[in-house]
Amino acid sequence: MDLINKNKYLRVWLYMAMASFQSFFVSRIGAILFLFGKVMRVLFFLGFLIILVLKTKALVGYDLWQVILFYLTFNLIDAITQMLFREVYRFRQSIISGDFDFVLIKPFNSLFRSLFGWTDFLDFLTLVPLFIAIGYIINKIGNVSAFGIVIYLLMILNALLIAASFHIIVLSLAVLTTEIDHAIMIYRDITGMGKLPIDIYTEPIRSFITFAIPVGIMMSYPVEVLLGRLNFISVIIAFAVSFTLFFISIVSWKYSLRCYTSASS
Repeated sequence: MDLINKNKYLRVWLYMAMASFQSFFVSRIGAILFLFGKVMRVLFFLGFLIILVLKTKALVGYDLWQVILFYLTFNLIDAITQMLFREVYRFRQSIISGDFDFVLIKPFNSLFRSLFGWTDFLDFLTLVPLFIAIGYIINKIGNVSAFGIVIYLLMILNALLIAASFHIIVLSLAVLTTEIDHAIMIYRDITGMGKLPIDIYTEPIRSFITFAIPVGIMMSYPVEVLLGRLNFISVIIAFAVSFTLFFISIVSWKYSLRCYTSASS
């Protein structure tokens, strides 16, 4: 993709993001209550973690600050994912109503429109506090190198690529079957297992959610590499898994488009 196309897609995304932002002013009270619910959910589970770790002194070898870092990193990845890919939750209606036909004839990539068509600014509002909290926790942990922070950020980007791949696969299923609600909820439930270090799970569950369904790579690997508990080979494997999954998701999307029957047919 050349620079002109990149600028075009950036302008399209900004236009769609502004349209999403304006929609939140239609029901301000509802948006405020929804944001309040998100914050309270995070705080309640954080309180549970603090009590749990203080009572047990450690959780599978991790102290309180490290466990909190796992949880905050999970919330950061989840919030960015929800912010960027919220359109996926509304995609089924586009298929059923036939609106997807109009997406296909537009002069830009249909996958881009289906994936980034709606930006959730309520999740965007939680990002700044999360970044501040993560920075504070990393400072409390100490003994973290600048190189470790760089790899940590790269692993978060890697996690977002995996999340994008899952959402593309869900979109493909929606095109093929018009079913999306259960698939996306299954994804949400499975990724929820990454709120805590994957070391709390016994084998073979731990290996299954690390490699077969790479929740461990998404949610736990960034913190593990920051703490120096992940070797170089594991980092390479993590990137290999994400690129492989992304390739599979693109293939599945192209296949679903070939099988798509227009609502006007």
